[in-house]
Amino acid sequence: MAIEIRPPVADELRPAMEAAETAFGGEVTDEDWERERKILPPERALVAYDGTRPVGLAAAYELELTIPGGQLPCAGVTWVGVLPSHRRRGILRDFMTRQLADVESWGEPLAALWASEAAIYGRFGYGLAAPGMWMKSDSRRFALRDDLPGDVAVRLVDVEEAKTLFPPLYERVRTGRAGMLARSETWWTELRLADPESWRRGSSRRFYAVVERGGEVDGYASYRVKDDWDDGFAKSQVQPVEVFGLSVESELALWRFLHSIDLTARVDAHRLDPASRLLLNVRDPRALGLRLGDALWLRLVDVERALQARSYGPGESVVLEVTDELCPWNAGRYRIGPDAGRTEDTADIALDVADLASVYLGAWDLHRLVHSGRADERVEGAAEAATLLLRTNLPPFCPEVF
Repeated sequence: MAIEIRPPVADELRPAMEAAETAFGGEVTDEDWERERKILPPERALVAYDGTRPVGLAAAYELELTIPGGQLPCAGVTWVGVLPSHRRRGILRDFMTRQLADVESWGEPLAALWASEAAIYGRFGYGLAAPGMWMKSDSRRFALRDDLPGDVAVRLVDVEEAKTLFPPLYERVRTGRAGMLARSETWWTELRLADPESWRRGSSRRFYAVVERGGEVDGYASYRVKDDWDDGFAKSQVQPVEVFGLSVESELALWRFLHSIDLTARVDAHRLDPASRLLLNVRDPRALGLRLGDALWLRLVDVERALQARSYGPGESVVLEVTDELCPWNAGRYRIGPDAGRTEDTADIALDVADLASVYLGAWDLHRLVHSGRADERVEGAAEAATLLLRTNLPPFCPEVF
């Protein structure tokens, strides 16, 4: 029987989610469903049906992504899964092709995701746009290079106080950092501050802390502790969920606090900011146990609008020739710079839309793409000029998986 792909009606969304979770060996709890139904409308989902049975799902949250110099609507691709019995039938490609057309019709110039398997999405025009860093830090070897000033202090708060204090602090960071997402009140309540048992995976409940500098709240952290003992000695792990300090002193105070919690031996951070001030402020960088990997993948669905919306550094415009297999409306030549947009001028650099996504937020530059064989520099010096136009002060960072 042929596979039909269509949006679900309201009462069909949960069975489709259950099919997607089956693909990951999980299940949808009542708590999961109550959360998701508040943030994912059925019309932003696509379900694959084998007869009347849902066998796969692909959906997209309605998000706002910070880009250099501003923000843009972004489809947050999520809940992508196909039953093991229906793999290798082209369902995923059909999902991606149909979803990109939908995103374009919604007027959202960007799509983004976290990949369950990193090899999948490059062939659909997604590029590695915000690499992530992971840390397994040895608390016993942790020490800062310099003493912190005496007016910095950390205190624990409950979730109700966190709901008041965390969002405005996050917003101050987000608006100036490419790769971060705007958060609605519902997003904060249902995702960022929620603490369902199923998310703990053997760890403690979530704890919340703020740092005060000069008597003013200047940052926050949320974390869990995973209990572990060996022959009567504690070797538990602190698991930070999110750590933000507005100042150097406040960020370092939070990390010092997390490394000094009694009966713990390690701090395991699964989403560490690649530009964290921590890296250059510890005596022993090796003790942090750092690892770099892929995090946020980005897709330019409307190349012209995306290029026109971001800011650029000084310099003359550069012309890019972009190829795009799945979104043919994007194929063509574009200027980047103060007069960004489509052009008929001769191209200085040629590249695929996925590789353009990798430089769009500032994670990589055109030098790296040309050096890696991912872009063709047709005019000498064009990569240097494009690099200066696209450069950002800090690398992009996305602190949450969706």
